[in-house]
Amino acid sequence: MQYVVPVGIGVLYALLMSLVREPHRRRLNAVMVAGAGAAYLSGGGLGGWEFAFTALITYVAFRGLDSWTFIGVGWLLHTAWDVVHHLEGNPIIPFAPTSSLGCAICDPVIALWCLWGGPSLIDLVRHRGRGHRHDSTEPAPAEAAGLPGTGEPTPSGSSN
Repeated sequence: MQYVVPVGIGVLYALLMSLVREPHRRRLNAVMVAGAGAAYLSGGGLGGWEFAFTALITYVAFRGLDSWTFIGVGWLLHTAWDVVHHLEGNPIIPFAPTSSLGCAICDPVIALWCLWGGPSLIDLVRHRGRGHRHDSTEPAPAEAAGLPGTGEPTPSGSSN
């Protein structure tokens, strides 16, 4: 359970964020990763390094206001910080000794979703469940959602 629940929390996070429309979803996620980056400040388990990490994640989150890639990188940086805290510092939740480990398991799930472009998982499931065929007049659900690597049309004069 210690390893399964954090994965479920990451998926639940992506599902709940799917309720927020773009571009607000991306911007809200940038704010969330910035907040996560400051989560260890009050514990001070790693001294001045806590400030350095918070400054780094703040920059990455700022860049994430316009880039899902930066948000995903921010969650991966936070994952690394969770591991360091699990091994050497204070847990993210003071009364839960393995909370940093749980966070280190949850965060990559969120990061993968962000690196995928933060699509609405609800819309993906809704479109997939319709079971209609893809033809040239109607974009596939992933293409309509603008997901990377889905065969989006290329500008005229270029090829895939």
